[in-house]
Amino acid sequence: MEDEELFDQILSVVNALVSWVAAGAMVFGGLVPYVPQYRDIRRTQNAEGFSTYVCLVLLVANILRILFRFGRYFETLLLWQSIIMIATMLIMLNLCTNVRMATELNTKRRSFLATDIKDEEVRIPKRLFLDFDWSYFWSWSRFVDYLQCVLAFTLMAAYITYVLLDSTLFVESLGFLAVFAEAMLGTPQLYCNYQNKSTEGMSIKMVLMWTSGDTFKTGYFLITQAPVQFWTCGLLQVMVDITILFQVYYYSRYPQKPVSHTVSHTTSAKAL
Repeated sequence: MEDEELFDQILSVVNALVSWVAAGAMVFGGLVPYVPQYRDIRRTQNAEGFSTYVCLVLLVANILRILFRFGRYFETLLLWQSIIMIATMLIMLNLCTNVRMATELNTKRRSFLATDIKDEEVRIPKRLFLDFDWSYFWSWSRFVDYLQCVLAFTLMAAYITYVLLDSTLFVESLGFLAVFAEAMLGTPQLYCNYQNKSTEGMSIKMVLMWTSGDTFKTGYFLITQAPVQFWTCGLLQVMVDITILFQVYYYSRYPQKPVSHTVSHTTSAKAL
């Protein structure tokens, strides 16, 4: 009897430990791939290898996911995951903006909400809040402009959600849109590989990390009985990752063009 009680206690401790590890992986696992990217940009002072559209997609996806929770409850861990990912993307945007400003001193500065800012290179004309140049959307020169854009989107989406919160169709569509946007994050890389008929310059290790992370995340959604939008789009995300891995195999076994001897820096929505 004592042995059984001891075994039950050990099993309980192990289960608790596994649960904590899984929870930590869910909350912080999404930001891990961006840590080496952040350090690399700081070290090289070059942000050209990282697409800020990664930040745009993930900011939109996670803001919509948080709003979805008001209409359809899901696990608190997933809420914290979204909050931490939003903070991570803002940190990445801040770094990229500072680095690009330092290396593009002779480039005309662009602004989402232009004011009477004066500097040594250019005088920015005064514009209204909504009177910005669409050709420079998400390519602004100041971090505060990204914050203004994110805040404007959040307020607008929150107001629409508040008005339509009683609509089941809207709530379910909101949840699907949030996770679908994140699931499609790898498609620019997939399309880029197809256009180039090569995966040269793409990190295979990172694709393997995406695949393992997305597989774990999808399994977690299924086990915890998360809303159907979560695990459906998780499966789609895994399929995209596997397709990219197939491209690695296919283009290495059946080269479509001569392999260049220079290292190319692939810019995509999932470039790291």
